[in-house]
Amino acid sequence: MMKTDAELSQPQARLVAPALKAWKTNIDRATKLFSALNDEQLQAEIAPGKNRLLYLWGHLTAVNDAMLPLLGFGDRLHPELDAIFISVPDKSVPKPPSGKDLKNAWDEINAKLTPAMQNLSGAEWLQKHNAVSEEDFAKEPERNRFAILLGRTSHLAYHLGQAILAPRQLD
Repeated sequence: MMKTDAELSQPQARLVAPALKAWKTNIDRATKLFSALNDEQLQAEIAPGKNRLLYLWGHLTAVNDAMLPLLGFGDRLHPELDAIFISVPDKSVPKPPSGKDLKNAWDEINAKLTPAMQNLSGAEWLQKHNAVSEEDFAKEPERNRFAILLGRTSHLAYHLGQAILAPRQLD
């Protein structure tokens, strides 16, 4: 469902547009960075004793996957990633997915998530997300889909900033 001119002129839509642009820019940057790395390079730590690039990418993939039901876009595509990249720290799982497998999951999730986000109207962004009850949303209307977009975009940008430092160690 494409947005109509009337929907695009809504004040909410004009506020959402730059946030969606930031989301897409960060997704594209992360895709470019992580996809260019081989499995050996993905083993690099962002700093000595810290998370590996593989873990950061898996973590971001799992978080994006969790956004699908949270925003009302359907079921998760890869809930199995939580046990590897959310519930436990890096290096807890002896055989994590390969870079190729993570890329496939990343691409699949974002191919569903990003267009669904772009098709929401400004008013739909102000609706509650699925992790808040109607009662709590009535008390705290800022617990909406737009807040999820802003929070997850910041989260993505934070980890992307970490990841950008690691490849320099590989040169």
